[in-house]
Amino acid sequence: MMSKALTLCRTFTVGSGALIVTLGVVASLSVGSARADAARDAALLEQASGLFEPIPPEPPQLPGNPLTVEKIELGKMLFFEPRLSASWFLSCNSCHNMATGGVDLQPTSIGHGWHRGGRNAPTVLNSVFNFAQFWDGRAKDLMEQAQGPVQAAVEMNSKPADVVATLNTIPEYGRRFAAVFPDDKDAVNFQNMARAIEAYEATLITPNARFDKFLRGDKAALTDREKAGLGLFMEKGCAACHNGINLGGNSYQPFGVVEKPGAEILPQGDPGRYQVTKTASDEYVFKVPTLRNITLTPPYFHSGTVWDLEQAVAVMGRSQLGAALDDGETAAITDFLDSLIGEMPRTELPVLPAIGTGGPAPHLQPVFQGLRPQN
Repeated sequence: MMSKALTLCRTFTVGSGALIVTLGVVASLSVGSARADAARDAALLEQASGLFEPIPPEPPQLPGNPLTVEKIELGKMLFFEPRLSASWFLSCNSCHNMATGGVDLQPTSIGHGWHRGGRNAPTVLNSVFNFAQFWDGRAKDLMEQAQGPVQAAVEMNSKPADVVATLNTIPEYGRRFAAVFPDDKDAVNFQNMARAIEAYEATLITPNARFDKFLRGDKAALTDREKAGLGLFMEKGCAACHNGINLGGNSYQPFGVVEKPGAEILPQGDPGRYQVTKTASDEYVFKVPTLRNITLTPPYFHSGTVWDLEQAVAVMGRSQLGAALDDGETAAITDFLDSLIGEMPRTELPVLPAIGTGGPAPHLQPVFQGLRPQN
């Protein structure tokens, strides 16, 4: 089209010569600008592709826990099953709400006896891609993680024996466990409960974010502002920790590499991974959280004390990078983070089966002994 336009210009009379020259200059500038933009986008995509991966359209297979339709459906029922808790009131979905980005939108979660846990609940979405679970990484996988909150005093406050006894009073669960785990003589057991929940949680992925489309070569998937934010995200050093398929979730880092944030953001009473390893160098070290769907999951940090994402970006700039980001840089990076919202899992609430008789009754007596952060 451009060559045709210039040809038409040449058919004008000599008196229009100034116009011909003007149109030719404008066309040349436009072509040059488009080429520069294309080259810039190509370089940005090449750099990003070396640091990040798109979420795949299908969940990954789990080592030692193959996914089947029946197992996933059982795991879904158990994820939403409040009778796994001592009170029959709390389920996995209570803290990892599938309607609100896989979190509860609370600074710290409300658990058994209305007691609050010690840390902000991480999102369950895309958690299958994390190299460990919980803020301190004490669970190696989702199966191990699923067993923790059920027993934690500040969360569901139950016991494995009580969980199994309750499930055994529900005939439909007996049939489903037997079908899913046919090689187990006593298919209804605490470990199989966790295996089924892990299988369901592995399906809670959010592919096809606009950033994923960009990584797959659609350079128009991001706005100019978001591309500028992506460039700053890499240039300033954010991607040194927030990289890979989950833009995080694959390393441990001290909170406050350059400058420790205030005690309201980094409480002195929670030394992080040190509670797991008892190694001095792990004091105030935490698993780097995923940034996938981050705009849907406030408040931020393990303490859950920052509600504004731009403020969180500014805190990380100062504390982790020693960079005083200006308002424009902070806003651009935040705009980029908005492109990380993927397609949410389609969730239809299960209708849970009726309970029989003979199992433990629910109880609401809170237990406050030996409390510790549980997320």
